[in-house]
Order: sequence, then structure tokens, then C-alpha cells
Amino acid sequence: MLTHLSVRHFATVDALELEPGKGLTVISGETGAGKSIIMDALGLTLGERADANAVRAGCERAEVQATFDIRDCAEARQWLADRELDADDECILRRTVRNDGRSRAYVNGSPVPVADVRALGDFLINIHSQHEHQSLLKKDTQRSLLDSYAGAGANADTVRQHWRQWQKAQRAHSDALAKANEQGERQDLLRFQLEELDAFALAENELSELETEQKRLGNADALIRLCQQSLASLYEGDEGTVNDMLGQCSHWLSDAAAEDSTLASVLNSVESARIQAESAADDLRHYLDKLEADPERLAFVEERLSQAWTLARKHRVRPDELYAHHQRLSEEAGTLEHYDEHLTELETTARKGQDDYEKSARALSDRRRKHAAKLATGVIKHLKTLGMPGARLDIALQPCQPSADGNEQVEFLFTANPGQPLKALAKVASGGELSRVSLAIQVICAQTLTVPCLVFDEVDVGVGGGVAEIVGRLLRQLGEHAQVLCITHQPQVAALGHHHWHVLKQQSKTSTHTQILSLDSGSRVQEVARMLGGIEITSSTLNHAQEMLEKSQAE
Repeated sequence: MLTHLSVRHFATVDALELEPGKGLTVISGETGAGKSIIMDALGLTLGERADANAVRAGCERAEVQATFDIRDCAEARQWLADRELDADDECILRRTVRNDGRSRAYVNGSPVPVADVRALGDFLINIHSQHEHQSLLKKDTQRSLLDSYAGAGANADTVRQHWRQWQKAQRAHSDALAKANEQGERQDLLRFQLEELDAFALAENELSELETEQKRLGNADALIRLCQQSLASLYEGDEGTVNDMLGQCSHWLSDAAAEDSTLASVLNSVESARIQAESAADDLRHYLDKLEADPERLAFVEERLSQAWTLARKHRVRPDELYAHHQRLSEEAGTLEHYDEHLTELETTARKGQDDYEKSARALSDRRRKHAAKLATGVIKHLKTLGMPGARLDIALQPCQPSADGNEQVEFLFTANPGQPLKALAKVASGGELSRVSLAIQVICAQTLTVPCLVFDEVDVGVGGGVAEIVGRLLRQLGEHAQVLCITHQPQVAALGHHHWHVLKQQSKTSTHTQILSLDSGSRVQEVARMLGGIEITSSTLNHAQEMLEKSQAE
């Protein structure tokens, strides 16, 4: 519910702080006093178009802030959580407008696009006026109202989910079909490419091994000479080999260590070096046994490397990528060989998605048809009590192409006059009629309301006397289920409010100020009396006002 409304430098308002309570709050005042400012201020916070004319003359900017308690508004809480804008049980919408027309919107202190504010506002407040705010004119709203009344919210969610799944599966199948001809051409190309790659049969890591072998074979003579010289120096020379020198050194240190044991570690190091030299000599012998100049092998290695580089250039990959490229093409070819099976799987998935959608859409349609007539009958009943005895309403379910909203369009058809044909509500209802239709629907759907705050602008236009009292009773009844704000000119409606605000316009030669006062019991009698008796308020008028308030508040 709306817990606080702050308005700064907006239109004729300098500064205004309002704290709406639960139930029905009525708003009254002289014509032209500025009652519509509340509507305009709320509309601005909910993402309505900003206008530099909204900024109070002489001020740099206007600011409107609305605070909502969202503990019982699951949709708003989820919306905020999904965007990491949540702040416990409170939601604060703020909008600023500069005198050059530029505006900014904020949710819980974070700047957001105006479109986001509009989306969030749909969960928080519903404004019912005679003009552009009237959401009842929208077919989407009419469908949502019927679904809400029918308790079909879960059905509608299921239909939307199945629709998305079906469309996704259908797109996948359509894309695969569109590529079917391309796949045949691709298979022919892969077959040609793989013939030469399969014939070459390059093994993993083979290229690097061939390069190493080529380098070794190409330098075989030099390697043999260098290894033989090293072996002679280590072990097999005629004199002065490393092994001989280490042996002599070991002999000397052995004698020395006998005299001084601290040389034992040095002796051990020399012995270790001698062993390592012998091991190195053994390794060289084995290497030389295998190493030999092999021109034929070298020619084979160089030819295979040349073929690998040629294939790599042909396939436009680096030589070291050729093996992986071969594997990728082989896997793709394997997939394409089973492309028909792939198409069949996609078709099966799409068909199942369609079946699931059609089943859930039929269930939703059945539920809508079952409750449409009941809702229309209830609205007509209330309209008769609201001074429209000849009004008729029908809820038409027109079959349409399948969509995320089901298999039919929901449209409210209306006529206020006997003998006139039913037409779309948006085309035939006047402002006052539309407000009363909306009020009747909201009262009927009150038990399933999800929007916590409803605002009605002059819902009692064109009625008076007993009908006005019925309007007030319906609004008060609606206030038992949601927070309701209602701008009214009728004392019968004003007397039935749980709370009463009075709008005043104060003018001087240089300025105009609009104030909104929360009336206590005494002030409220005076205001209802003014609404009853006009300019001159008599004791009789005051007594009548007192009687109306006592009666209304006692009920």
C-alpha cells in the first residue's frame, strides 16, 4: 500500500507531505482547487511523460516521491529482487523533472529507465480515471481481470511457459530444416577433405616428433663425431681420460682421508663424480649404437613433413593444428551422417511442445468461458445500482491465432443504453460510465486483487442522491480489501470514507499555493456540509452532514 507521498515544487504545490491510511480515503475540494494534482503526481512517479510545465514557476525542478509497503505484494518483491533493487519491505519511487523538461527516475535510490518504473508500477497501484490513465480500456487489462476473477492465474502462467518452450523447439526444427540442403553439400565437401586426411593419417604429436627426428638425422655425422670425442675424453681415450683423472684423485684422497677424516666427504664427492662419468659414458655408447647416418629415413621424414605442411596450407590451418582439424572434421561428418535422426528428434520435441501448449491453452479457455458470463452478470447487477439500469456488458472470447496469452482474445463489449448494440468498451463508454464499470469490476474482483492501491478519479460523475451513496458504499467495501483513494464531488461518497482529505487553493497577487489537509471529525462535518449546501452553510446543512457521517461511520 501507499504509505507516504511527498511532492516538491510541482504545479501549484510548494511542499506537500501525505500519509494515506488503510481503507477508503476520499479527496474533496472546490472545482479548480487542484485535486488532480494527486493524480498527476502519482502518475509521474509511475512513469508518465514528464513536462517542464509541471515544475512550479520560479523553481529549478519538481520532485515527487511515493513510498509503498510491499510486504503483501509478492510480484513487486520478485521484480525488485530480480534486478537487485530490493530494500526489505519498502519500495520508494522517486521522479525529478527539471525546468528544461529533462527528468530522472529512481527505485529505492537507484536510477532506472522510466520504462522500468512503469513495469514496476503495474504491481503497486492502479489509477482509474476518465482519461489516459484508464487501464480498463486495454485488452491486456480486460484479459487479466477475467483471469484474476476466474482464478486462472496459474493456468495463464502455464500457457505462457508452454508457449515459450514450443516456440523455441519450433525455431530449432525450422532452422535445422532450412539447413538440410546445405548439409548435403557440406557432407560432400567433408567426404573429399577427409579422404586425403584419412589417407595421410597424421598421429597425435607426430609432427613434433618428425621435426625432432629430421633435425637429428640431418646432423647425424656431426653428432657421431662429437659423441665419439666426448666418449674418448670420458672413458675410452688412450690417456688422460676423465675416468683416469678421477681415479687418481680418488687414490690420493683415500690416503689423505686416512690421516684426516674430515676429507671423507670430499672423497665421497669424487667417487660420485667418477660413477656419474662412467654412467654418462654408457649412455653415449648406447646412443652411438643407435645413431647412424640414414639417408633413406631422412628422405622419408622430410617428405612426410612436406606433405603435412602442404595439407595444412590447403585446409588453412597451422601445421601443428592439422591433427585437431582432422578430428573436428571427422566428428562433424559423423554428426551429419545422422542428420535425419537429428531432424526427427527436433520435430518430436516441437510436436510435444505444441501438444503441451494446446492442452494448457484449452484448459485456460475452458476456465475463461466458465467465468466470463458470471463476471459480466455481476458487473451488470452493480451497474444497475449505480444508476445505469439499461447497461449491458458482455465478455467476448474471440478465437485467434495461438499466442502466449492463449487461443482467444478477451474483449469487454458494452452499451449504456437499451436497444443499442454492444461495442468495444473503449469506443462507447463515456468517462463517467467507464469509471463506474471499472468500479463494479473491481468490487467483484476484490477478493483476488493483487494490486494493493487503487485510485479513482471522480467515479461518481453524473450521479447523485441514492446512486451516489451506493457508489460510496461500493468504494468503502472495496477499501476492505485494498487501499482506495477517490476524488469525489458527492457528499454521499465523502461521508463513507475512512479518511478525508480536503484540497485548498490559496491565491495572492503574486502566487498560488495548493494545500491538502487531513480533516478531523469537526472539519469533516464542515466539508461535507459545504458539499451539500454550496456557498452558504446553514445549521440545517451542518446537522444533515453530521447525520450522514454518523450513519456512514457506524456501518
